[in-house]
Amino acid sequence: MKRKGNLYDQIISLENLNLADSKARKGKAFSYGVRLHDRNREENIRALHEQLKAGTYKTSEYSTFKIYEPKEREIYRLPYYPDRIVHHAIMNVLEPIWVSIFTADTYSCIKGRGIQAAADKVRHVLDKDKDGCRYCLKLDIRKFYPTIDHAVLKQILRRKLKDTRLLKLLDEIIDSVNFGETERGVGIPIGNYLSQFFANLVLAYFDHWAKEVKRVKYYFRYADDIVVLHSDKKYLHSLLAEIEAYLSDFLKLEVKGNKQVFPVARDRRDRNGRGIDFLGYVFYHNETRLRKRIKQNLCRKVAKLRKRKTPISEADFKQAVAAWWGWAKHSDSSYFIDKLNKISPYEISFRH
Repeated sequence: MKRKGNLYDQIISLENLNLADSKARKGKAFSYGVRLHDRNREENIRALHEQLKAGTYKTSEYSTFKIYEPKEREIYRLPYYPDRIVHHAIMNVLEPIWVSIFTADTYSCIKGRGIQAAADKVRHVLDKDKDGCRYCLKLDIRKFYPTIDHAVLKQILRRKLKDTRLLKLLDEIIDSVNFGETERGVGIPIGNYLSQFFANLVLAYFDHWAKEVKRVKYYFRYADDIVVLHSDKKYLHSLLAEIEAYLSDFLKLEVKGNKQVFPVARDRRDRNGRGIDFLGYVFYHNETRLRKRIKQNLCRKVAKLRKRKTPISEADFKQAVAAWWGWAKHSDSSYFIDKLNKISPYEISFRH
């Protein structure tokens, strides 16, 4: 595999830093960090360029906050200037290089390969090959972000990159926070712009092993959630053991205890199997349903909007429920939406 060099000067150029600034501020133009940066924008960009050129840039202090949906997580946040600009500057140059490493069955944080692209592919193979998708192996990685080993990640970066100044910068960002359970040098922060790409890279060569060495035909990975479909239950149990060994031996990662192999049900009434709970959907051979929590959250949101003292406009209502609607319109949910419309301030319709 050819390694890439001579990238650092592209990343730290004033042209690229200005481009990174314009990308990083999208949707955040009125945030405090952007407004503070804009008081001395040109001087800040030039100062950042000089820091990067001299190799004196250091990652700023993190602030943290918690989110509780879909589950409780601690999110790490860096200042807009200089850190978010630096991360975008790196990705402007490295994103196409890193994306070239991923298999076609790798999803999450890749343009054109988000939740819906993955869901469409799962639906397609279930429709196309019911016999070949009789059983499902479903697993995810225990505390994925907090247990990513820094040394492993750095080694993976060096499989594609050879620019020493760039690698030094990436190493500094990786080592800028340590929150491993038992030792330093473990964990990357949820919330960092670069972290989502680092996480994908950690599993990139595992994806190639699954597809090219183990010859797994129906394999899907979204972040650390993995689904494999096959006609043979014993094969999937054997593959699970090999996956656990690979992740432990080569990546120092552990499969979560809720791993499972099960027959895929025809539909939600079929008691001889189960649906595949993945990507906010529950997939069956003959239908796709919304995950229960997605439906509950949509119902709560609609009820809350209906009870507002100041009536909401139709445009604002549609924007408020857009995320859930994105799931609903790609599932077999017409009956559920019809019931929801009885309490909705505006009609939610599948008609376009």
